[in-house]
Amino acid sequence: MPKFAANLTMLFTELPFMQRFEAAANAGFEAVEYLFPYAFSKQELTAALRDNHLQQVLHNLPAGNWDGGDRGIAVDPARTAEFREGVAKAIDYATALGCPRVNCLAGKLPAGVSPQVARATLIENLRFAAKELQAAGIQLLIEPINTFDIPGFFLTRTDQALAIIDEVGSPNLFVQYDIYHAQRMEGELGNTLSKQLARIGHIQLADNPGRGEPGTGEINYEWLFRHIDAIGYDGWIGCEYKPRTTTTAGLGWREALTQQTEESNA
Repeated sequence: MPKFAANLTMLFTELPFMQRFEAAANAGFEAVEYLFPYAFSKQELTAALRDNHLQQVLHNLPAGNWDGGDRGIAVDPARTAEFREGVAKAIDYATALGCPRVNCLAGKLPAGVSPQVARATLIENLRFAAKELQAAGIQLLIEPINTFDIPGFFLTRTDQALAIIDEVGSPNLFVQYDIYHAQRMEGELGNTLSKQLARIGHIQLADNPGRGEPGTGEINYEWLFRHIDAIGYDGWIGCEYKPRTTTTAGLGWREALTQQTEESNA
């Protein structure tokens, strides 16, 4: 059965952020991820992980002014220095939290910047980040994101991400494969996972439409989970979805999966 990490940015939002660690542990999760750790001290976050026996499996590089509309700065040639400062900050946090991978949000195409210049900027920034993170023992990811949720986002498809990874040329750069975003932009979930498994460093999930729990939309998660097991993915799957009611009430999909696994092994 796949291993699931609670995304604390999306789950248990009925609680203040620092209380979500305990809620995740009480719900049976052994790992967590979230967008950004930087609003909290490393000591505070480390204690929350330790006290609740949780692993931190992912967070993002700093992505600019999120509340102001930024969704990453890696494609912006005017913010290269800011990006590099963010890499150092991410290494500092990830090292303290024992987090083995960080995700780079490419960002939206800046006004007045051509796609060609944005791509060249992204590639140079990723070369820098991949090298720095590799020296720290941390994996770098890039994530295609659908343009329905974030209009203007630069990196939108798996094949685009793979081409960029090829050009960067680092063994420390992988795809963060978000099933929800991939379903909205390209489909072909099972085939893509099979074909590109060696280049996928992390998986996230939500159903579509609505970005709700597995089982609330069109994606056949019962089949997809079996497929993920069958192809040998042994990493974490981040639960980055919007619960329809409360997080705990919406965890029936995970309980059903556990029961199915136990019955198949009986």
